[in-house]
Amino acid sequence: MPAINFRAARFEAAYGTAKQLPESTRPEVVFAGRSNVGKSSLLNKLFGRKSLAKVSSKPGKTATINFYDVDGLHLVDLPGYGYARVSHAERARWDELIGGYFDQERSFNLVVALVDIRHEAQKLDVQMVEFLKEEGLPFIIALTKADKLSRGKRLQQRSAIAKQLGLKASQFVITSSEDGTGIDELKSRIAEATLEE
Repeated sequence: MPAINFRAARFEAAYGTAKQLPESTRPEVVFAGRSNVGKSSLLNKLFGRKSLAKVSSKPGKTATINFYDVDGLHLVDLPGYGYARVSHAERARWDELIGGYFDQERSFNLVVALVDIRHEAQKLDVQMVEFLKEEGLPFIIALTKADKLSRGKRLQQRSAIAKQLGLKASQFVITSSEDGTGIDELKSRIAEATLEE
């Protein structure tokens, strides 16, 4: 299977409303997760870059849908959801933006839903997984921040979260943007989902 050159990634555009989104013309891999789950850090690790995806010290800063061109694919970074310290109007705009994206006719090759491995899946994580199941979208769960746990504890947490979400262990990738755990596996999963045509 040909490999994707993740280092060729470049930021393409950011969109603040669903109406602005361009037509889907190539395979799309979507990254979704709560606002402090480490999405930007994971994207940067995938890209092999320090700061292509902006990492903020304040959760909830990504308020747009960001498109990255990666070797002919689109990696789509959705705004982190569930951050409490934004206004109701801003949260409503995020909901419209994320919902509006998923409502469109797009090439949803894979959704990577991020969940912090240190805790059980939060209410919003559960809702996202339920939504992906209902819509029949292909998805995997990237468990983030694995470097914070021992190897045994990681597997224990994966089993517990898999049971909580009603998923198989094979639908999970244990990752760390700190030490690179799971990054190669995540790249393989993305390649499998997008290069089959």
